[in-house]
Amino acid sequence: MRLGERGEGLAADFLKKKNYRIITQNYRTPVGEIDIIARDGATLVFIEVKTRESLEYGQPFEAVNTFKRRRIARAAMLYLKGLRGGIPPCRFDIVSVYHGRGRPEFELIRDAFEM
Repeated sequence: MRLGERGEGLAADFLKKKNYRIITQNYRTPVGEIDIIARDGATLVFIEVKTRESLEYGQPFEAVNTFKRRRIARAAMLYLKGLRGGIPPCRFDIVSVYHGRGRPEFELIRDAFEM
């Protein structure tokens, strides 16, 4: 299993412990992918997961640049278009997974960016 897949699985478990309800993982569209879509109470959350084994090039969340944010936002728009019954409150979170010292370390950045 590649590092990114392992990190996404770890992040999903971490989010469940924080009472997020996972709706889907690896939501793919022609314009981009969303790693995890979940509910945090009444809020629909689009989550990007970044995993690193080394901090040599910075924290994992720092890899979510403007280009990546735009792709996630476009994919989220497509997801929202397919919903029935109106659009719920939404936000974008990032989960950083650092897996370099044995046990994974997590950082959750709620409302990390806007559409």
